[in-house]
Amino acid sequence: MADLKIVMTLMVRDEADIIAAMIEHHLSQGVDLIIATDNGSVDGTREILADYAASGRVEVHDYLAHDKNQTGVVSEMASRAASEHAATWVINADADEFFIAKDPRLTLRDALSRIPTSIGSFPVPVVNLTGVPARSGAWIRRLTQRDVREESTLMSTVALHAHPTADVVHVGRVGVTVQQGNHGVDIPSLGTPDARFALEVLHVPWRTYSQYETKVINTGRAYDANPLLNPSPRHHGMRDYRFWKAGVLESLYLVRHPGQHPGSSEVPSEGFASETRLETTLAELLQSGRAIVPGRLEPLLAAPGDQYTIAERHSAEAIAGVVIPLEIEHIDASTRWRDLYRAEAAQRRRAESEREHAESVVSRLRARPEARLRALVRRALDAPRALASRGVRAFRSSGGAGGA
Repeated sequence: MADLKIVMTLMVRDEADIIAAMIEHHLSQGVDLIIATDNGSVDGTREILADYAASGRVEVHDYLAHDKNQTGVVSEMASRAASEHAATWVINADADEFFIAKDPRLTLRDALSRIPTSIGSFPVPVVNLTGVPARSGAWIRRLTQRDVREESTLMSTVALHAHPTADVVHVGRVGVTVQQGNHGVDIPSLGTPDARFALEVLHVPWRTYSQYETKVINTGRAYDANPLLNPSPRHHGMRDYRFWKAGVLESLYLVRHPGQHPGSSEVPSEGFASETRLETTLAELLQSGRAIVPGRLEPLLAAPGDQYTIAERHSAEAIAGVVIPLEIEHIDASTRWRDLYRAEAAQRRRAESEREHAESVVSRLRARPEARLRALVRRALDAPRALASRGVRAFRSSGGAGGA
């Protein structure tokens, strides 16, 4: 595909610990341009974006309202990708997502160049990348495990409802609408890419506790600020916001990780698989001199940061053992009340509709006898006049009074 143009959109807030790696990765994978909107970052993210904007490969905008209006902002960027940049393919990404071709021999550009645009859009599976937990510091050399745990066990063990929902890649189109969370668009999917050119996303949501706590607070307060949004009781961001307000988020963060230390001979827990592709490619990018802003990438490849002790992990497991059953009970109760409310609301709507229909029928029935009565009255009033008229005509035709 000679005229291939790949544009990525990105809405970001306070992601200074990852944004450089995310941008370097995708530009090295063949993305032509990243349209980024900063959502009022205060941790240096906006300044990092400005450094990359100077290269001409990143276009930066600002949206300062913290109202979780992701659909509106991302849809506008995705539409701009088509209208201003003639995008062939558009990828709507989060700062903690790394799109790759499943075949390690291919770049993202290689794969997309072989996928026909006639399919419109297609889902891209997302897998969490995890590893040794830490309070702060660099994460790239620490988080090298795919989370492939059995989904049915996640809630009861680590308070996760499910693995991540798939993202969507779509053709460039002016006026496209992107769903909240970037998990869908209004461009139908008319096919599936050839398995040889399949894509996937490596997702790094829990890099350090300090980073994750900030993200949870930002998400929760943004949803609180927008009454038009009503996340479900199972929404992962609002679940962790509840944990943060209860003072137990750090314990839940800790138990979600496999726990082995970098460089140790300890075998990862069941449900995790080694994944060093990001670590390898980003290190090679820096060492080869191909990084666009090496000074921003280098700190992210530093030695792992402030890690937890075994005793701290055991303490977290004990706390999680109490919190998780309570969370399951809360979710079940909230879901039942929500379903009950929805059922009652639907019943009220049906009753109102039936009442309006009945009133309409009664109104029509009431109108009918009145209409008939009015017609009878008119006929009754018209009858004497008609009779008199006939009498006059008969009288005249007989010669009138003079002929008697």
